[in-house]
Amino acid sequence: MAYSSTGFATIGASKAGNAPSLYAYSTTDAIGDINTSGYFNAIASILNVGDVILVRSSTGGTQALTLVYVASNASGVVDVTDGLTITATDTD
Repeated sequence: MAYSSTGFATIGASKAGNAPSLYAYSTTDAIGDINTSGYFNAIASILNVGDVILVRSSTGGTQALTLVYVASNASGVVDVTDGLTITATDTD
């Protein structure tokens, strides 16, 4: 699939300095698609290198939470890191 603006939200935008902005993104796309270079090109104008995106993805109905950040954004081509999947257990 492709990026959809309906799943994207700003959590905290950097007002000044070099602090990264924090965003959330929810989609049914697999993280392997999301972390492919070019996935976030539609919002290249708002993403800066180092900005963090908390991604909630779903593959076959199984949700995953992955932390990625913008590795590069040049000439409108955005590339995010592969990400760190946040795992949790629910033993009750």
